Amino acid sequence: MNARVNFAKVCLLGLFAGLGSLVMADAKPVPLLQIQASKVPTVSELVNTLKIADVIDVMRQEGLQYGDSMEQDLFSGDAGAGWAAAVEAIYDEPTMRARFEGAFGAALKGSDADLAAMEGFFASDLGQRILTLEIEARRSLMDQAVEDAAQARVEDMMAEAAPRIEALQTFSDTNDLVELNIAGAMNANLAFFQGLAEVGGAAGEMSEQDMLANVWGQEADIRAETEAWVLPYLALAYGPLSDAELADYIAFSKSEAGQKLNHALFSAFDTVFTQISRDLGRAAGKQMMGEDI
Repeated sequence: MNARVNFAKVCLLGLFAGLGSLVMADAKPVPLLQIQASKVPTVSELVNTLKIADVIDVMRQEGLQYGDSMEQDLFSGDAGAGWAAAVEAIYDEPTMRARFEGAFGAALKGSDADLAAMEGFFASDLGQRILTLEIEARRSLMDQAVEDAAQARVEDMMAEAAPRIEALQTFSDTNDLVELNIAGAMNANLAFFQGLAEVGGAAGEMSEQDMLANVWGQEADIRAETEAWVLPYLALAYGPLSDAELADYIAFSKSEAGQKLNHALFSAFDTVFTQISRDLGRAAGKQMMGEDI
């Protein structure tokens, strides 16, 4: 699903000195072809067509990987079995899917007229191929070497003024990938602080205003991280597509159905990861205070 289901990369930067970055999957925008479906699909059917279960599986893997790095940064790699168990529970796939479906359905309420177009594009051979490419690209980028190579490739394409770069930038702009991912990352940062404060952790003495000021202080770093990631991801995911296929995807993204789907996906994944971030904040706060997680 275009940037949508490609998952937006949400980064939690600078919550603590030396914490590093938190990479979550977000949702990204998804351009869809305007293909008529024989009937109006249900939201659950659309969720299945969009391969959301596979998307969430990758997000869970990213989350567990982040939990390990968080243990290193916050607890010197010695948080014990309780931390690992807490992270596993927080990234529970059935829970993530249930939260996603609830928020996704709410975001698409009243959009029955557009569901057929959404289903029609992504149920097509091209749509299913795009989804598979997006998921595999996201999975591949969990390897830092792959991400470095993708970034180097984009730099070469820019230096060569490759036409594909302009198409990828159009896709990103059409789906507002940078701004929506930044918003999601900042929401996640704030939720993390709120989770810490709930258990009297590192943010226990911070007011809501202090938390907001801290989060906004990270906006420049989050923007730079997001901008550095978006085009390499798109180039990797859509590299196998022909120019015509990518143009079809962009055309759908610009349609009313494509725009509605894009925003519904971002909204739903924002709900999922805001709760995850709050739960991580609670778990981190309890770990810091020596409490059972």
